[in-house]
Amino acid sequence: MMSLTPDQFRKVGLGVTPSPSPFLTPRPERRRPESRGSDWNNNRHDRDKEVNVQVLLRCRPLSDEEQRTNIPKVISCNEHKKEVTVLQSVANKQVDRVFTFDKVFGPKAQQRSIYDQAIAPIVNEVLEGFNCTVFAYGQTGTGKTYTMEGGMRNKGGDLPAEAGVIPRAVRQIFDTLEAQNADYSMKVTFLELYNEEITDLLAPEDTLRCTDDRQKKPISLMEDGKGCVVVRGLEEEAVRSHSVFSITVHVKEASVGDEELIKCGKLNLVDLAGSENISRSGAREGRAREAGEINKSLLTLGRVINALVERSAHIPYRDSKLTRLLRDSLGGKTKTCIIATISPSAHSLEETLSTLDYAYRAKNIKNKPEANQKMSKAVLLKDLYLEIERMKEDVRAAREKNGVYVPHDRFVQDEAEKKARIEKIEQLENDLNLTENQVDRFRELYLTEQEQKLDIESELRDCKLNLEKNSKELVDLQENHKVAISTLKKKEFLISRLLLSENSLIARAKELRGDLQTASEDISSLFAKLVLATALLEAKEVIDHIQNLLDEQKQLVAVSARQQEEGLKRSLASSQVISKATVDFFNDLSCHASKVMTALQESQVKKIHQLADFEKMFKEEAAREEKQAFENIAEILAALTSRKTAMVSEISRNIQDLTIQEAKRFQQEMYSMQQVSSDAKEEISRYAEKAQMHFIEDTFSVAESRVAMENVHQECSKRVDYSWKQWGNTQSYINNFSKSSVVEIESAVKENISENHVAHEEFLSASSAMDVDFDSRTCDVLSAVDDSLIRDQESKKEMESITTLCLDQLKSIQEKHGQSIAYVRSEAEKYLTKDYLVDQHSGATPRRRDIPVPSLASIEEMRTPALENLKEEKK
Repeated sequence: MMSLTPDQFRKVGLGVTPSPSPFLTPRPERRRPESRGSDWNNNRHDRDKEVNVQVLLRCRPLSDEEQRTNIPKVISCNEHKKEVTVLQSVANKQVDRVFTFDKVFGPKAQQRSIYDQAIAPIVNEVLEGFNCTVFAYGQTGTGKTYTMEGGMRNKGGDLPAEAGVIPRAVRQIFDTLEAQNADYSMKVTFLELYNEEITDLLAPEDTLRCTDDRQKKPISLMEDGKGCVVVRGLEEEAVRSHSVFSITVHVKEASVGDEELIKCGKLNLVDLAGSENISRSGAREGRAREAGEINKSLLTLGRVINALVERSAHIPYRDSKLTRLLRDSLGGKTKTCIIATISPSAHSLEETLSTLDYAYRAKNIKNKPEANQKMSKAVLLKDLYLEIERMKEDVRAAREKNGVYVPHDRFVQDEAEKKARIEKIEQLENDLNLTENQVDRFRELYLTEQEQKLDIESELRDCKLNLEKNSKELVDLQENHKVAISTLKKKEFLISRLLLSENSLIARAKELRGDLQTASEDISSLFAKLVLATALLEAKEVIDHIQNLLDEQKQLVAVSARQQEEGLKRSLASSQVISKATVDFFNDLSCHASKVMTALQESQVKKIHQLADFEKMFKEEAAREEKQAFENIAEILAALTSRKTAMVSEISRNIQDLTIQEAKRFQQEMYSMQQVSSDAKEEISRYAEKAQMHFIEDTFSVAESRVAMENVHQECSKRVDYSWKQWGNTQSYINNFSKSSVVEIESAVKENISENHVAHEEFLSASSAMDVDFDSRTCDVLSAVDDSLIRDQESKKEMESITTLCLDQLKSIQEKHGQSIAYVRSEAEKYLTKDYLVDQHSGATPRRRDIPVPSLASIEEMRTPALENLKEEKK
């Protein structure tokens, strides 16, 4: 061990030639710790909290032998996603496993990149007073020792690109402390754990504890350290021990008072032995026991990690010396980082999966880092003085042979401290050379700055000359600016006068526009009045035409009423004659039975003539009505007349046939009827009286209907006389209404025709039934006459019901006609009194007014004066 401060090195003043150790070689460039430790320093606010162990993974590239044999790769590294994918097949199925770590470095990762990203922040934490530990764990031959130590042979004195974590960490510590110009001391130990035995590799010893092949030379560790190299099955040469490289740094801090404080930090760099199966390692006998001890210590380390992850009450630290050494780094107050190294070869898949599982579980270990307590400088010096006095006493006792000899371990320790002091001196000399180089570089930098100063002074002189030139140009521009301002003022005055003229023109144009708009409105009102006058003239002509048509209709209706009255009178007279003839016939029936046939024939002839006359008269009347009807319903009336003519003709033929049949039956039954003529005479007389009474009533009802129609006609005439003054353009509406009325009349006529047809059919059925009764009861005339009377009464009732139904239909038609007339009246009043006012004053005639016309002089006054006059006016 060694413990010296820079001041002590200066006092000793030893001039030892520096060894080619990479730890003491100067570096061409120095990197500030802030840039190398930014990732780690970002987490300083979590120091008082529990933090997980940081786990890094590094995958080595395939070796030359593996590339020659074309061994497949089963590892895929994604440095951006920080993932490692293991490609494996289970039962001929591709089953990939993905592991996530804090950082992942692929086969192409360089030593410096790994150190800058992962280890540099940890070294900075050490300098701030924390204890930190870095593990290298993995299978033999995956690059653990290369990662921790690297290639340290370089003739130039600088750190090679292959330098590992240990030399780079030492270099960073020295660079940082020297950059801070701090007062510090550093203590280094390098321990080896081999077969559960601890050895100080920095202590000189001639006998090496390596039991196998004596011809094999040991590897060089820390230049003068010692280790053991053996032949392995997995690798030709492999280190079969755990190594722990510890650096303890004491840094003096500046204080306000007289008392000075010492800040202490410790860095443990651990290179664990390879973890693999003994059967695959090729170890035999002693080597097998050695591998078993190694695996035992690693197994104990795994149990400790599992217990920490599961937060077990008992942590088996004491089961192995390795776990006792690293107790504070696992679950204690130390910040810990594990570098897991793996091989991409398919032959090492089992060991690779074991390493990945091991490292993945280690991620869940939580430490609670705490900074070391700062010590007073006086206390530390007191301890050092006590140590010196103890060492003096040992030396005195050795010289005087008075006392106890120094033990061999103590001697080894003193020799190690002596060697450390020598190395420290060499380091200080190298630092001095480095400082001189820095001074030379700063001198060159000063000269460069002086040259730049001269260049800047020359540029300043040029700028002054340009400033003077620009000042003169500015004066000229100011004069030009004044001239431009005066010119702008003149132009502004001219523009203002032009604007005044423009405003006056706009105002006058607005006035003229108002007059023009008023005149346009007057013209529009005149045109509207002319259109209204034209419409009034056309309406007057239409009203006159309608009045003429209504007068003609009035005359036609009166003539038709008289004709109908005369026809009814003739029908009444005919009915009276028929009744009288029937009475006479029955009075003379008992005496003149032989004359019945003649009387029946005469009666038949008379009926035929009467029906012919009635048919002729009806045709003439229908012809006259067709000629006198409205033009728009001529076709409908003609069709109605044809239907009526057909109906009357059919009824006449039916009556003629019936009369002939009755005559034949009367001739056959004349003899039987003479016996019951007396009884039939009375019945026929009563029947005639009833028929005459019904006829009289029908005549009175027809007269009343005529009176009602005359009243309606007179009322309509009055309405027409009243409406001719207010008639407007209603011809289209009347046409539409006429069409609807015609449709209603047609529907009513159709209904009457159907009802008449039904009645006719019923009459025919009744007649046929009566014929059957007369044929079947020829023997019993009295019963036949009774049946005939009964049937006559039923026929009478049926005729009465038919007549009643016809009257009801006529009444409904009359009511509809009255409603239609009322609707026409209301619509006519609406159009004539509201929409088409006759000769009403609209008040839209424009009034006479005087239109002011501007004079030429007033227009000339609005013209803008000439430019010369404006200039004189302004002056």
